[in-house]
Amino acid sequence: MDIREATAGDWPAIWPFFHRIVAAGDTFTYPPDLGREEGRGWWLLPAPNRTVVAVDGAGTVLGTAKMNNNQVGNGSHVASASYMVDPAHGGRGVGRALVEHSLDWARDAGFRAMQFNAVVETNVHAVRLYEDLGFRVVGTVPEAFQHPARGYVGLHIMHRPL
Repeated sequence: MDIREATAGDWPAIWPFFHRIVAAGDTFTYPPDLGREEGRGWWLLPAPNRTVVAVDGAGTVLGTAKMNNNQVGNGSHVASASYMVDPAHGGRGVGRALVEHSLDWARDAGFRAMQFNAVVETNVHAVRLYEDLGFRVVGTVPEAFQHPARGYVGLHIMHRPL
């Protein structure tokens, strides 16, 4: 697996799983009916932010991550990131590799920490992965996410110093 900068030409490969994940409505705070062009604008970030793809030896896009400042101004020393792995390629370490890559990027870019503002508490695989990589839940906003099957559930704020 290789992780490289995403290009506009990668969007047709990202969109099918991006759309499937967002439309499911159980892990991202994005509108479930988010359209293709609007989604591209939300995901493919311009520099100095960064969007990457994880690809296999044949060039198949397995997953993607976007990395950015969590805030601007006096809060711009904390990074944030979001990740999507094509469900057809789940369970193969793609998510872990993307998180590790984003941590390296943030460290190299001079960020002091990474923070996730909205990790759905029922997304246990993501929470476990982030905790395994040194993040901790610093707070949970109760009933801040309307899960399509479980109703109102909490959103974790997760943080890790770099």
